[in-house]
Amino acid sequence: MTTEPDSLIRELHAPSVWPRSAVHAPGGDVSLAGVSLAELAAHHGTPVYVLDETEVRSRARAWRAALPDAEVVYAAKAFVCRAVVDWMAEEGLGLDVCSAGELELAATRGFPPERLVLHGNAKSPRDLGTALRLGVGRIVIDADSEIARIAAQVPPRTAQKVLVRVLPGIEAGAHPKVRTGAEGQKFGLSIANGDAEDAVVRVLGQPGLDLAGLHCHLGSQIASAEPYGEAVRRLVAFLARIRDRHGVTLSELDLGGGFAAAYLPGDPAPPPVAYGRRITDELTRSCAEFGFPLPRLTVEPGRSIMASAGVALYRVLSVKRTGGQVFVAVDGGMSDNPRPALYGARYTVRMVGRTTTAPMRATTVVGRHCEAGDVLAQDVELPEDVRPGDILAVPASGAYQVSMASGYNMTGRPPVVAVSGGRARLLLRRETFEDQRGRDVGV
Repeated sequence: MTTEPDSLIRELHAPSVWPRSAVHAPGGDVSLAGVSLAELAAHHGTPVYVLDETEVRSRARAWRAALPDAEVVYAAKAFVCRAVVDWMAEEGLGLDVCSAGELELAATRGFPPERLVLHGNAKSPRDLGTALRLGVGRIVIDADSEIARIAAQVPPRTAQKVLVRVLPGIEAGAHPKVRTGAEGQKFGLSIANGDAEDAVVRVLGQPGLDLAGLHCHLGSQIASAEPYGEAVRRLVAFLARIRDRHGVTLSELDLGGGFAAAYLPGDPAPPPVAYGRRITDELTRSCAEFGFPLPRLTVEPGRSIMASAGVALYRVLSVKRTGGQVFVAVDGGMSDNPRPALYGARYTVRMVGRTTTAPMRATTVVGRHCEAGDVLAQDVELPEDVRPGDILAVPASGAYQVSMASGYNMTGRPPVVAVSGGRARLLLRRETFEDQRGRDVGV
């Protein structure tokens, strides 16, 4: 077997794993949007993250097409920088933000504040103050204690639109650590035990708050549209109960995000239209059943827009063959991608930049950090002659990697390069020792 088996060709052209612009290039290379990955690694050093701008934009457009009457709000926590804020503004999406920092970044780009949604289970005074100063479109109330805190900061004779985040009691998500719609965890207010209804009543009693509707978020990596249909059914029933008991017809329903992206070839990752069809069908049916007017719908895709648009590049530092296993250590790891260590995320890996006729064998790609759990990919097929200096490419790396990167071991967070139309441009430069030293103000 060579490094170009049929299975690898299929993998490279799987649009759900690699960007659709990815093609084979001479010398065992892969090009993205007409730009050589091996050349990007040589020019920018490694680790480096490559983001296909056209792929990001096309996936954003797919969500708008799937739900043309809904508001599509990009979940900035997946990955955000100035360029991404601009792309989302140009594609007509809103931004879902979770901190004053993300709010300020959006403001520096002139992003329309009415298209900003702030949420989080523990908003700081700075978060709320910044949101109110900028005039964000929605603040999502996640706890009883936030109601009075927000209301107290709203300027006189004005009202801040808010949503109440509720727990619909639905188990969904690829791992227990990313399931956020079930009972008994830190997010939201329970419909089942009455907390959500109590919060609604309290918000309605605050003249400085304008309760626009409900918010929920089921979890992450949800590879079926069915949980969203069930969430719609339960939330419309709750909206009808609020109307019947309190005489208020709320006009907005935000279903959050969590839509799956493929990390391995064959992973289930329904297209936006599949989620959109199930959501709109159930919304129509449930509203008819309860005699409730169709609310304005919002969804918050992040991973499904960004993950498959990104490719991480690493350089091999060492190869160790021991106990019948092969460990290939690279110059990154859990400092730039903590997902495998956090919740067992899995990836595929491909060598780029040289050809070989060596057979393929199962290999474990590990990081450079001092934990046995610093494993980037287990049991991936790499050439048996993989050696120090080789470049490894990891697709589906656009979401929740750079955004969760740390300063562990002072290795410096990696740069991000955007590619489009045969050209590359730097979006985020590599973090240097000088950047880190500037924070150290001790003796």
